Amino acid sequence: MIAKAVGIAQGVRPRVLDATAGLGKDAFVLASLGCEMSLIERQPLIGALLEDGLARAAEDFDVAPIVARMKLLKGNSIDVMRNWEGEPPQVIYLDPMFPHREKTALVKKEMRLFRPLVGDDPDAPALLEAALALASHRVVVKRPRKAPCIDGPKPSHALDGKSSRYDIYPKKALKP
Repeated sequence: MIAKAVGIAQGVRPRVLDATAGLGKDAFVLASLGCEMSLIERQPLIGALLEDGLARAAEDFDVAPIVARMKLLKGNSIDVMRNWEGEPPQVIYLDPMFPHREKTALVKKEMRLFRPLVGDDPDAPALLEAALALASHRVVVKRPRKAPCIDGPKPSHALDGKSSRYDIYPKKALKP
């Protein structure tokens, strides 16, 4: 679903900025499908883990070609996007921290580690605004399936999965 959400199609492999990279799992998937990826992780400890993981992966024969399509940028995503220099990314992918939930089932181990470090993303509306101002073709926001959209403009459509959805804010069509 993530491939469809960012606009991957026959002959189309957009340049993507993952402005909420975390440990880079979604970015790795997109890079493995041929997208040129820029990644930003604003939490310094998680950014250091991501940087280390990318460096070690670059030494692995099997994944080095994929990781070569991934470039880590440092800083706060909103600031980096507002001060972007050069050609803008075609697609900006946002996966802000999901809202806190009251269910008793545990979330994935990675998220149990992230929440105390990162907390919620109260600036998600500003993150979306910066992304919409920068992206040349579309912005994609990953959300829990039943969560409200981020405050701001409404997405034109969404792709729904079992537990999450991708809200899509198109600006212009991606062409081969």
